[in-house]
Amino acid sequence: MFTGIIETLGIIKSITQEKDNFHISIQSDITSELKIDQSIAHNGICLTVVAIENDTHTVTAIKETLDKTNLHTLAIGDSINLERAMKMDARLDGHIVQGHVDETAKCISVAPENGSTFFTFQYNSEKNNITIEKGSITVNGVSLTVVNSEESKFSVAIIPYTIENTTFKDFKVGSVVNLEFDVIGKYVAKLMQK
Repeated sequence: MFTGIIETLGIIKSITQEKDNFHISIQSDITSELKIDQSIAHNGICLTVVAIENDTHTVTAIKETLDKTNLHTLAIGDSINLERAMKMDARLDGHIVQGHVDETAKCISVAPENGSTFFTFQYNSEKNNITIEKGSITVNGVSLTVVNSEESKFSVAIIPYTIENTTFKDFKVGSVVNLEFDVIGKYVAKLMQK
């Protein structure tokens, strides 16, 4: 379980394919604190550390993960949001994040406004995922509050600190991002369908 508060940015150093799996090596300043078999959120995707060498750790993504997330769009040199699993005695500064991506979305607007920047994302409403204004959403692993909510799209307002310290600094119109919808909202929506 995660909080959606990004600890650091990693840099993708290598991507190698083995059958349908991809082994992705990431350099970061938290590598020395990691251990093999540890769960780390990478752009909001919970992946297991399988190797550590110097300041680089490696994770393996299976075909299903590649198909359902934005991992397949990343290249060597790209930044990736990293967060270690939540400690049970720590504050929950973001919201409850499972590290299970529900679907991807496309950035359709980036609009600076009075010191912050509004990002709008379009997603597939046929999957029955929903947002609500003032509700929680996770974008590339970042815990955020929905500002505007419409069917199949929503906006978030991002402060400069978050832009500089997450992959939001790389987003532009057309960027593909991972979404994890609020877990409580997903359960409520499922119950309402019955």
